[in-house]
Amino acid sequence: MASDPARLVAKKQGSRSTLHRRSFFSHGKTMSLFCLVAALPSASPWWRVWVGIRDPDLGWDPRVSKREGACAVCRLQESIKSKNNNMQDKWLGLDGDLSSTKPDTRFECPDPAPAPARGGRAGARRANGVERVAAVNGVARNGNGGGAHAAAGAEARKKAEEAEAKRKAEEAEARRKKEEEERDAELAAYYQEQWANEEDGGGEGGAPAVTSETAPLYGESGLRCGVTENPGWVPLIFYGIQHYLSIAGSLVFVPLILVPTMGGSDEDTATVISTILLVSGLTTILHTFFGSRLPLIQGSSFVYLAPALVISNSEEFRNLSENKFKHIMRELQGAILVGSVFQIILGYSGLMSLFLRLINPVVVAPTIAAVGLAFFSYGFPQAGSCVEISMPLILLVLLCTLYLRKVSLFGNRIFLIYAVPFSVAVVWAYAFFLTAGGAYNFKGCNSNIPSSNILMDSCKRHLETMRRCRTDASNAWRTAAWVRVPYPFQWGPPTFHFKTSIIMVIVSLVASVDSLSSYHATSLLVNLSPPTRGVVSRGIGFEGISTLIAGVWGTGTGSTTLTENIHTLENTKMASRRALQFGAVLLVIFSFFGKIGALLASIPVALAASVLCFTWALIVALGLSTLRYTQAASSRNMIIVGFTLFISMSVPAYFQQYEPSTNLILPSYLLPYAAASSGPVRSGSNGLNFAVNALLSINVVVALLVALILDNTVPGSRQERGVYIWSDPNSLEMDPASLEPYRLPEKISCWFRWAKCVGI
Repeated sequence: MASDPARLVAKKQGSRSTLHRRSFFSHGKTMSLFCLVAALPSASPWWRVWVGIRDPDLGWDPRVSKREGACAVCRLQESIKSKNNNMQDKWLGLDGDLSSTKPDTRFECPDPAPAPARGGRAGARRANGVERVAAVNGVARNGNGGGAHAAAGAEARKKAEEAEAKRKAEEAEARRKKEEEERDAELAAYYQEQWANEEDGGGEGGAPAVTSETAPLYGESGLRCGVTENPGWVPLIFYGIQHYLSIAGSLVFVPLILVPTMGGSDEDTATVISTILLVSGLTTILHTFFGSRLPLIQGSSFVYLAPALVISNSEEFRNLSENKFKHIMRELQGAILVGSVFQIILGYSGLMSLFLRLINPVVVAPTIAAVGLAFFSYGFPQAGSCVEISMPLILLVLLCTLYLRKVSLFGNRIFLIYAVPFSVAVVWAYAFFLTAGGAYNFKGCNSNIPSSNILMDSCKRHLETMRRCRTDASNAWRTAAWVRVPYPFQWGPPTFHFKTSIIMVIVSLVASVDSLSSYHATSLLVNLSPPTRGVVSRGIGFEGISTLIAGVWGTGTGSTTLTENIHTLENTKMASRRALQFGAVLLVIFSFFGKIGALLASIPVALAASVLCFTWALIVALGLSTLRYTQAASSRNMIIVGFTLFISMSVPAYFQQYEPSTNLILPSYLLPYAAASSGPVRSGSNGLNFAVNALLSINVVVALLVALILDNTVPGSRQERGVYIWSDPNSLEMDPASLEPYRLPEKISCWFRWAKCVGI
């Protein structure tokens, strides 16, 4: 028993008696076994662990963990060390004075690790095996605890590296948030200054409050009724009608220009007007539910007018005489349907979110301005044919919008809001009295049907005056039915050709850019946070659906957000969606009465041209007004915008100088669009020739192309370029509460869950 060193150690631990060198080294076997134990520090790990686990005389169960076995080895060597035996010191590799009162921490037992929640002792042994073996190695290697220090050092280094990585990540996140806050503060201060300089808001203290809790791009706008509010039944009816009266020119005057160019009759014009009223009402209601949900009116846009005129005056339709209008309308329907599908894919696929990074106010401003400038050849040349009507109308509109704009009745600036419908009503009544009084009765001419006088030499010189000035020149009122419901494909099945489809695809992209500026400007006016990329993509996608509806019903143009509606919102301060929806319902009801469309189709041409002089000028102004979000005085921006506007007028003029190879006499305002198909581009494909020549002869297409390239290649700061929030790839999403007005209704949003993958 005494020959077993392990038993001796156990006996010593139990009885606390003193071992004597004489009895300990009395036998050779005892010396041999003691040498074996002393050699354990340099032995293989499993031997050292085996000693601590398998000897039951050491006082523990063999099932205990190996970590406790390591503690036993530590206690064994401390027990031997306490005897201060030189021979033992040498064998165990212990250096230094063992009798020192300073504790030697090299052989401290590692703290027992807490057992895992499940698995018992066996689980503890499996979970901590590597650490236990490392602890034993650290105790045994050369008796100096170097392995334990190495393991502890490695663990400490690992924890230090993790802590350092975490610290760096937190610092990077903090820097990013600080940069975002500084950028938003900079933009907020800049837009604060812009709003302060606005009309009735300038001067010290006149700027709206923009706080850190609100979006940095909008301020208090003094709304009478918010987007989600209900103004009550009486204001609902009043403001609902008001919205559509203020933009009636955009809804009515597009077909007044387009349908006669297509060879349509007065009855066709009345039918197209009724169809536009129906489509505008339907798409506006749907857009306020499924689209961007902003209080914006959808309708026939002047963006689509130029390409429609180009297609209408193409060589294949120029010489048609029978059913010319229906042939052209079916061709336009097919092209519009293709363009609408492209716009739907652009919006709902998420590609619009990528395209937004390229769109800034410097791109939007000249593009929208080019829409109005493109029709300068139609404005006063048509109005000048009857100056006794056109000039009073132009002067009256300017009087209401400029000199009487601050006059209010019942809290409304009625002259500013109703400038166009009020002026049209007054001058139309004036023209009616001129017609009834015989001002346009010429000797030998049939005053009732001016078109029958084309063969009478004595009346030829008065023919244009009678057509443009007389209020009874149109037969629409006499031939239109009282009730007529527009229906899909009422002109026949659409036709599809590559050369016309590619034109409408490009123009639908231009229409999307036009709508982008409307979304942003409207969010400022109605005191909402700027729309996110998802909201913009959803709105553009649904505008594609609106254009699809317009193509199915046959309006001759696509449907998009009417920029003129922003002017109405700014002056009425009525942003309620319900008011807009109520007006849209009235518009749908009016479309079922054919006489209403016929009445609008009877507006004299000179009267319509005079209104368009103001409407197109307003579009130019609204487009250029987006430069207020930039540093307009910057030489970079001035050169880009000025060069873009000039090129957008000059390049189409070059392509339009090629006159068509025909002897057909066309009005002067149609010659540029008829010449587009005979441009200088020549290739092996006639369809490609027509598409390229036509696109480069359309002002708005050239403007978008030039502005897009220059603004994204010429260096400029964020403030200088006026970067929109939704065009910034690094911008953060707004607070969910501020985006609540944009959210789809709960019962509707479940159908759009699939779109979350593209951020819609």
